[in-house]
Amino acid sequence: MKVTDFKPPWWLRSPHLQTLWPVFFKKRHRLDLRTEQVELDDGDFIDLCWSKKDSDRIVLVLHGLEGNIDSHYANGIMFQLEAAGYRPVFMHFRGCSGRVNRLPRAYHSGETGDVARIVEHIKATTDLYPYAAVAYSLGGNVLLKWLGETADKNILKKAVAVSVPFRLGDAAKRLESGFSKIYRDHLLVSLRKTYTEKFKKMTSPIDIDVKQLKSFWDYDDKVTAPLHGFAGAQDYYDRCSSRQFLKDIRVPTRIIHSSDDPFMFEDSKPEDIELSDAVDFLLTKNGGHVGFVANRSDYWCERKIIEFLAED
Repeated sequence: MKVTDFKPPWWLRSPHLQTLWPVFFKKRHRLDLRTEQVELDDGDFIDLCWSKKDSDRIVLVLHGLEGNIDSHYANGIMFQLEAAGYRPVFMHFRGCSGRVNRLPRAYHSGETGDVARIVEHIKATTDLYPYAAVAYSLGGNVLLKWLGETADKNILKKAVAVSVPFRLGDAAKRLESGFSKIYRDHLLVSLRKTYTEKFKKMTSPIDIDVKQLKSFWDYDDKVTAPLHGFAGAQDYYDRCSSRQFLKDIRVPTRIIHSSDDPFMFEDSKPEDIELSDAVDFLLTKNGGHVGFVANRSDYWCERKIIEFLAED
């Protein structure tokens, strides 16, 4: 684990300012993308956004909880990858592209099967496997879990995961305290709205009034778990938290994390002994959650992602 030299500007030292500044003030780039609906074996679908840039180095990009192609980090890294000569492909998790998915289920922090399916789809479409994957927050948890599950069989050459909730139960607890409740409330409003809109069009397999769910534990226990085959929130957290999979990762992987991430406790991050030799863990003192703002136009995290992908 490396403690890095990231230094926020004096006026953006707060973890909350680091987290919120790019949401409201980061420049959005105009991207020229092609959308594709990929049919899944279970009858559902996933929406992709393909860069139209021509490159044999394809990079799969995964978003965080309730994110999409318009999320600040997605727009930023897609632009930077194109500028560096890569061809990014953005994967929306089920139901996150603005269209309701077909099945009475959604996505979650441990759903690695859909990522594996999209990787094979990219190979079938281009005759190339992705060179790398870059993932944020929930998507980072999914990516690290998949890398650990597949170990030597994984076909990626590089991977990067940013602001990962290594212990899902810790994240649920952390979001119950202090100013972090703001993020909890925002995300739960989005999750409840998505659930309500979906089950206006189909019958829900669970009998629940989601308006009554005020914490992530409640939502995961009453919605996420039963919709996806878990016994409850604790079973979901125990089986899907990525921290336990880090020792098995064989693909060269950079993890970027801040000690002051307001979505996690400081000790939620893994210890050195839990990391495989393939993991390059960059730890900053400041940076918030998917922030890492060095100045108004310099996003340190994006630089570190591009640098890592370019390394031999």
